[in-house]
Amino acid sequence: MALDFLSSLFKKKPKEEATPPEEPIFEEELEERVEDREENEQIRQLMERINEIENDIPRIKISIDTIKKQMQELRDDIDRLDKTIKDVMMLYEVISQEVNPFKDQMGQENPLTNEIQDLRKELEDLKLEIAQIKNDIKVLAGYGVDLDSIIYEVLAEV
Repeated sequence: MALDFLSSLFKKKPKEEATPPEEPIFEEELEERVEDREENEQIRQLMERINEIENDIPRIKISIDTIKKQMQELRDDIDRLDKTIKDVMMLYEVISQEVNPFKDQMGQENPLTNEIQDLRKELEDLKLEIAQIKNDIKVLAGYGVDLDSIIYEVLAEV
């Protein structure tokens, strides 16, 4: 094509034929070739990115499965902790009411009783927090929030 163009420049042509029509065709072909190369480069880059993503998917799946297991372990630990706290509170109530009938009088005199009451308040606060966390997780799951994607985003930030 380029050879035809050059040979046409050196040939003697009648004045009726002008070279400008050939030049736009040549320019159009060059533009098409450049566009094709750009498109091919974009396609190549997209294919590379798709391959990278495909390679990352198994690792992401393993990470998600690990996080799910860890979350389940945490739920189990929280449930055990909650049960233990309830047992300790019931035991404390039984002992304090049965063993110490003068609990109210000693509370004012003994500084340890104040600390015990502070600990009791903190324990109640912890119970409320655990209940709120459970409710929040249930609400998020109820609204169809993708907890896995949230966990993945948090891990990506770390």
